[in-house]
Amino acid sequence: MAALLEQFDISEDKVREIVSHTIAGSDDGELYLEYREGEALLFDNGRLKTANFSTDQGFGLRAVAGEATGYAHSSEMSEAALLRAADAVSTVKNGYSGTLAAAPAGTNRKLYGDENPIAAPGFEEKARLLQEIDSWLRDRDPRVRQVTASLAASWQHVEILRADGHLARDIRPLVRFNVAVVVGDGDRQETGSHGMGGRKAFGEFLAEDSWQFAAEEALRQALVNLEAVPAPAGTFDIVLSSGWPGVMLHEAVGHGLEGDFNRKKTSAFAGLMGSQVAAKGVTVVDDGTIAERRGSLTIDDEGTPSARNVLIDDGKLVSYMQDRQNARLMGMKATGNGRRESYAHQPMPRMTNTYMTGGDKTPEEIIASVRKGIYAVSFGGGQVDITSGKFVFGCTEAYMIEDGKVTQPIKGAMLIGNGPDAMHRVTMIGNDMKLDNGIGMCGKAGQGVPVGVGQPHLRMNQMTVGGTRT
Repeated sequence: MAALLEQFDISEDKVREIVSHTIAGSDDGELYLEYREGEALLFDNGRLKTANFSTDQGFGLRAVAGEATGYAHSSEMSEAALLRAADAVSTVKNGYSGTLAAAPAGTNRKLYGDENPIAAPGFEEKARLLQEIDSWLRDRDPRVRQVTASLAASWQHVEILRADGHLARDIRPLVRFNVAVVVGDGDRQETGSHGMGGRKAFGEFLAEDSWQFAAEEALRQALVNLEAVPAPAGTFDIVLSSGWPGVMLHEAVGHGLEGDFNRKKTSAFAGLMGSQVAAKGVTVVDDGTIAERRGSLTIDDEGTPSARNVLIDDGKLVSYMQDRQNARLMGMKATGNGRRESYAHQPMPRMTNTYMTGGDKTPEEIIASVRKGIYAVSFGGGQVDITSGKFVFGCTEAYMIEDGKVTQPIKGAMLIGNGPDAMHRVTMIGNDMKLDNGIGMCGKAGQGVPVGVGQPHLRMNQMTVGGTRT
């Protein structure tokens, strides 16, 4: 599509003049422009329940003066709207005189294609596929009582114009496919789910072998839970599976390594740069440069190229994730982690794809080392307090480990702990690091952005487990 700057009812030169005048005298700022298309289909309980298509377009204008920020946004691409925004934003500079920060470095790297994933397959074909998934699962097992299948896609075009005239552009596709199943036996019902996605077209996800695998996984998890017994409560050695269980690392540790929390000293990791914050062997990375991954970005929402940032190296805290404002105030460099949900939101430090790197143990060795413990294969919801690091996570698929063997599936297991403390309880790290399948969404300060998580198999000693039996 045409450049977003051309969508204003005034010339590009006039837009540049207004932006330059508004931000002059501040430390930083930009005009962020966005055009987005979105589509979502939900097939639930034998019928197409919702089908949405939307478009949105607008701009956000920002000036940063020290710790203060002036921000205004509008969906109206007109001179009048831009001037109103400029008036509001300029008030942050009253009595302030700053030096405009240098523009981010440019990049010729492209981590994903420009293709709009909404275009193909067409709406009717998508709806037929969701119906086929429903029928296929019901034919697989008579215990299937409900099937929910969904497809979602977006196509986002952004432009970031700075006061010095530096202009960065990015076009971002994103898709997600998800299947959830409810199975029942008498009065008992249990659920299972599986999803996939990334910054690409639907292609590979909707191939027959791919959607059937996702549907089979959702059914398998639901049937495992149908046989599960109540989880015990107490203190146990825990083995975490690879891939999606990295969501616990994301929540319990990752947020605590974002620059704003550490600058304001509200993170459990504040003031610990250079300290041993995890067991030896634990290395945590945030990497926005992995091609076509859900959390990846060619450039962040301030125009900074994304990077592979090592946060914890062999247990030692070595870096935080930074946007431009917090990096400047902390005397550090921006790391490509300035993200926002849309033009209606300000950027802040956010994760991209956050994971723990692999070690030298096989998953079999790790499980065999546990006399009595719990094997957590998948997580659902959780709660984390950034300041204290305390967390609670519910397992959606888990098993007992007895004498080094995986035995009875359990339900209702809640992992309870403290992020920094839990990182010191890691005693074995698997050689099978895996990223999740591309389904993560992260919320912070009312904003949601797509992210990736990952880890290898891990053994964590003497973790607290909440359950319903002793």
